[in-house]
Amino acid sequence: MKILSRVFEIIKKQPVLCIAFAAMAVTCFFVPPDKEYLGYFDMKTLACLFCTLEVVCGFSDIHTFELVAEKIVLSLSNTRNVIIGVVFITYTGSMLLANDMALLTFLPLGYFVLKTTGKQKYMAYTFVLQNIAANLGGMITPFGNPQNLYLYSYYDIGTAEFVKIMTVPFAVAFLLIAICCLLIPKEPMTLNEKVEHAVNKPKTVIYSLLFIVSILGVLRVIPYLLCTAVVTAAMLVIDRKALLEVNYSLIATFAVFFVFSGNMARIETVRSMLFEVFPGRELLLGILCCQVISNVPTAVMLSHFTSAYGRLLVAVNIGGLGTPIASLASLITLSEYRKRDHAGIKKYIIIFAALNFLFLAVIFLIEHLLVRI
Repeated sequence: MKILSRVFEIIKKQPVLCIAFAAMAVTCFFVPPDKEYLGYFDMKTLACLFCTLEVVCGFSDIHTFELVAEKIVLSLSNTRNVIIGVVFITYTGSMLLANDMALLTFLPLGYFVLKTTGKQKYMAYTFVLQNIAANLGGMITPFGNPQNLYLYSYYDIGTAEFVKIMTVPFAVAFLLIAICCLLIPKEPMTLNEKVEHAVNKPKTVIYSLLFIVSILGVLRVIPYLLCTAVVTAAMLVIDRKALLEVNYSLIATFAVFFVFSGNMARIETVRSMLFEVFPGRELLLGILCCQVISNVPTAVMLSHFTSAYGRLLVAVNIGGLGTPIASLASLITLSEYRKRDHAGIKKYIIIFAALNFLFLAVIFLIEHLLVRI
């Protein structure tokens, strides 16, 4: 019983990784491990992801993002403005930090502001909007969402082309989020307490430089091996704790799905079916696949069966909307909300489903019409 309890606890904490591992295990029966497995891994994606995550963890340790966010949000005076501030800080933060780190950084800020001003009634709505903002804000940069980093590397997409592909869904997302924020009434807000953090200027400067190095590695300006060596060596000297806080489960999920997708591409029946069915239907089938196995593994798996990377890129970004398992970011938000308001989880799920599927439907229809045109 203790073993089963432990297994369920692991599944609860790392559902996406467990799904990925189970899927990989099934494919290993059909394609036993051999030398070709070594060619499955996209080392550049894994290295660049690791670099970005370790620097972001360093920033988190010195509360940089919280300090900036608190200064902006606490200067606002009413419920609508404050929630707009919280949501769009998350939206902007996801472009640089990646969606999951933006949520882990700014969800506590939203809770803190609403709790200390007696506005907890808006918490479910705010958390859902922050989740949508994190999923959709990060789609405009190659390093904003993990699936972007993979596809950007796998297809060798140019930076300007990447931004061009994502501009329309990004703009539509911005407009929809703004409209949802404007539906909140303007109620006076007074913050009764404030969390103080001391600014660590030396580390802020160093981490900023390391973050620039990480971005240059992603953008192929600096060789990714050199980038990884420089950033990791610096972090070992400056903040070893940050290295322990890196989201290794996300990196492991990528590695496991590299094996899964590599094996799938070698199973002739699956290979033939996907090559026949998937091309030309990347947008719809990509979104549907995200709803079941989430957007990161969908990107890794389906990239082997199409050259239409533009439609696949859009699909795995907007496909993060919908069900709670459509993206790791959505699972993070659900977990964070449950910790703070377990009794209100039903209300949260209703709002989550309504807004997520509304956003997904609108952006999909617009993108579908553009593809048709």
